[in-house]
Amino acid sequence: MSEAPEIVLTNDDGIDSPGLRALYDGLAEVGDVTVVAPADDQSAVGRSISSEVSVRDHELGYAVEGTPADCVVAAMGELGPDPDPDLVVAGCNHGANLGEYAIGRSGTVSAAVEAAFFDVPAIASSLYVPIDEYGTGELTREDFREAVRATCYLVERTQHVDVFDPAAYLNVNAPVPDGDPAPLELTRPSSRYEMDATLNGDSIALQDRIWERMDPDTLPDPEGTDRRAVVEGRVSVSPLRVPQANAHHDGLDAVVEEYREDTLETASQRSR
Repeated sequence: MSEAPEIVLTNDDGIDSPGLRALYDGLAEVGDVTVVAPADDQSAVGRSISSEVSVRDHELGYAVEGTPADCVVAAMGELGPDPDPDLVVAGCNHGANLGEYAIGRSGTVSAAVEAAFFDVPAIASSLYVPIDEYGTGELTREDFREAVRATCYLVERTQHVDVFDPAAYLNVNAPVPDGDPAPLELTRPSSRYEMDATLNGDSIALQDRIWERMDPDTLPDPEGTDRRAVVEGRVSVSPLRVPQANAHHDGLDAVVEEYREDTLETASQRSR
């Protein structure tokens, strides 16, 4: 990276969200920032992609009528710096993106994944908001202070270290500010999964029970996981890769070979 890295900033909460503005203000002190973000809320859309989207100028950059993945592709193809940016940062999201199952749904993390497929390093930044403390109310830029501090620190320090050779992107989750700066912890995504469905007449209520079990005193996640770190007040940093590893298996080789033999035998019987 250059001394002043070229950064594309996007998110999934929308270009006017306080989390993006807070991160923009912080990143502008360490690099040249181009904002290419959804025009409105695109939370939990994953890596949904469009064939065509409209775009308009915004005081921070560009507002795209599309998904976070759309924004990254648009930034790489037309709207971002030329040549490609040194880094893509997604966030800061209102709400944590924790665990193996959740990061696949997150529009924030999906923007980082999309950048990684372009071979551009990326950081996804999210704020853990305890439900009983903040509910679904609006946050201020100050609430994102820990997330911004950690993200900007990583942007600065990873310029000089080969962090993105073993890791294609970093998934960062920070707690709400509470006194002294929170420490950074290198983590792995939690493997817990507790989705449930309840039939109610002619509808099904889907519930993610993971968030009901975020009490620091009874948290079931082991040490070293992203959920435990952030619930206990630390900033979680998970280095992740794309694409996902190929799960080659000798047993599957046998199944594939049997399929070939069975279909040849079936074809032979039909020709008789």
